Amino acid sequence: ADCLDFVLQDQCDIIDKHTQSGLDLVEKYVKFVKERTEIEQNYAKQLRNLTKKYSPKRGSKEELECRFSNHQAFLDILNEMNDYAGQRELIAENMMINICIELTKYLQELKQERKTHLSEAKKAQQSLEGTYKQLDNSKKRFEREWREAEKAAQYAEKTDQDLNATKADVEKAKQQAHMRTHIAEECKNDYALQLQKYNKEQNQFYFTDMPLIFSRLQDMDERRIKKLAQGYILFADTERQVMPIIGKCLEGISRAGTNVNEKNDSVVLIEQHKSGFERPGDVEFEDYSQGINRASSDSSLGTPKGPLELLGKNRNKTFRLFNKKISCPPTVPFSTPPTPSPANGPPSPKFGRDPLSYCLKEINKTVKPRISSFRTLKRTSVDTEGFTHLPPEQRRKRLQQKIDDISKELQKEMDQSEALGKMKDVYEKNPQMGDPASLAPQITQTAQNMERLRGELNKYEVSFLNPVMPFEFCLHDQNFSCVLFSPGAISDDTDSSQAIYTEFDDDFEEEEVAAPIGQCTALYNFPGSSEGTISMQEGEVLSVVEEDKGDGWTRVRRNNGDEGYIPTSYATITLNK
Repeated sequence: ADCLDFVLQDQCDIIDKHTQSGLDLVEKYVKFVKERTEIEQNYAKQLRNLTKKYSPKRGSKEELECRFSNHQAFLDILNEMNDYAGQRELIAENMMINICIELTKYLQELKQERKTHLSEAKKAQQSLEGTYKQLDNSKKRFEREWREAEKAAQYAEKTDQDLNATKADVEKAKQQAHMRTHIAEECKNDYALQLQKYNKEQNQFYFTDMPLIFSRLQDMDERRIKKLAQGYILFADTERQVMPIIGKCLEGISRAGTNVNEKNDSVVLIEQHKSGFERPGDVEFEDYSQGINRASSDSSLGTPKGPLELLGKNRNKTFRLFNKKISCPPTVPFSTPPTPSPANGPPSPKFGRDPLSYCLKEINKTVKPRISSFRTLKRTSVDTEGFTHLPPEQRRKRLQQKIDDISKELQKEMDQSEALGKMKDVYEKNPQMGDPASLAPQITQTAQNMERLRGELNKYEVSFLNPVMPFEFCLHDQNFSCVLFSPGAISDDTDSSQAIYTEFDDDFEEEEVAAPIGQCTALYNFPGSSEGTISMQEGEVLSVVEEDKGDGWTRVRRNNGDEGYIPTSYATITLNK
C-alpha cells in the first residue's frame, strides 16, 4: 500500500525515468567537483610559480639583502604563499578522493542495483503477460469447441428427427455430438484453470512482486539522495578543514609586515658597510701674508713642504694633471630621507681619512713617471686573500668570518683524525676486522690537511691582530712631490721638512683612457655638487668606468670625457659580459 501511494501501478516507466535522472545528477555533480579540483590545482600551480619567480636565487644580491627586515618580510610572505598554495592542492586532493572517487564508485553500484530491479520488474511483467496469453488462448479454444459441440448436438437432434435417416446415421451423429461436448468440457476446465492461474499471478504481480520492486527502487533512490547530500556537505567541509591553516598563513603574512623594523634596517646597513675610517679633521688656516716676508730669503728651488702642510693646503682643492681633473667624491653620512637627494648616498670608504688618498690612485692611473722605480707602476691586482683592499671595519669582519670558517673545517679534520686513530686501534687489536695499514693514506692526508689549515688559520689571525693602516698622500702645488706615510708614523714633534719625498719630472706620459665596462641609466637627478662626483639627469645614459667596490659609489664617464662618481642606487647598471 505504501508503495502504491508512492507510484501508480502502471507507472513503471515513470520510476525508470526518475531513477535515471537521479543517477545523471550524481554524475553531473562528480564532473562539477572534478572541474573544481582542476581549478584549485591550476591556482596552486600558478601561486607556486609566482613565489618561485620572486624568490631570490641562491647567492644572488637579493638573498644577501635578506638580513634587512623588510626584505626578510617579503621572503616570509613568499613562503606563506607557498604554504597557502599547498593548502589549495590539499583541497583539490581531498575533493577528488572523498567526493569524486567515492561518488563514482557508489554511482556504479547504484546503476547495477537499478538495472537488477528493473530487470526483475520486466521479468514479472513478461511472466504475467505470458500467463494472460495462455488464458486468452484457452478461452478462445473453449469458445470455439463449445460452438462446435453445439453444432454437433443440433446436427444429432436433426438427424434423429429425420425419417429418412438410418439408425447408423443417428448413432454416428449422437457420438459426434457427445465427443464435441466432451472436448468443450475439457476446454472449459482448462480455461477455468488458466483463469485461476492468471488471477493468482496477477494478484501476486500487483500486490506483491511489483510493490517489492518499487520499494527497493524507492529505497535505492533515497539512499542516492542521502549520499549526494553528504557530497554537498563534504564539498564545503573539505575547504573548511584547511581554513585554520590558511588563516595561519594569512596571519604569517600580517606578522611579516609587523616584524619590519625600519630603524633596525638602517642600523644593519650602517653596520654592514661601516668602513672604520675616521672623519677628516678641520682644515687649518694658512697665513699667506707671512710668506711675503720670507719670499726674499727663500731659495729659488724652495724647500718642499712636509706632508702635513700639504695635506692641509690641498685637502679641499681640485688637482689637475695635464688638464685632466682629478676629484675626490665626499664621504656622505647615511640617512633615509623620503625622497632621493644627493645627501643620501652611501659613505665612500675608499678615500681614507680624506679624499687625498684616492688621488694617489688617480696619479697611478693617469701619469707614468720617468723615474725607474715608478716606471713600471701599474694598477696591481687587489689583495683579496688578506682583504687589505677593504676598509678597516669591513676587513675585520671578513677576517673574522674567514677565521671561523677555517676553524670549523679544522675541527672536522681533527674529528676525522681522532676517528681514524680509534679505527686503527681497533684493527690492531682485532686484525680480522681490517688491516691497520690500509688507513695510513687517510691518516697522512688528514694530518696534511690539519697542518695546512693551521697555517692558514695562523696567517689570518696574525692579519686580524695587525690591521693595515690606510696610506695618505699629499701633492705639492709646484713640484708634484709625493710622500707616502702611515698616519701614525709621524709624531707631533717631527719636522715636516724631514719627510721623505720623491720628485717627479714635469713631463709625464698619459695612460690610455680606461675602456668602459658597461653602461648605466640614471633613475634620479643627481647634482654632483661634491668633490669627485658628477651630475646627471634622470634618464641620462653614462658609461661605467669602475664598478661599485662595496662603498655605494660607481665611477662613470660622459661622452665628452668628464668622469666622476655617482651613487650606485641612483642608476640602473648593466655591465658587459
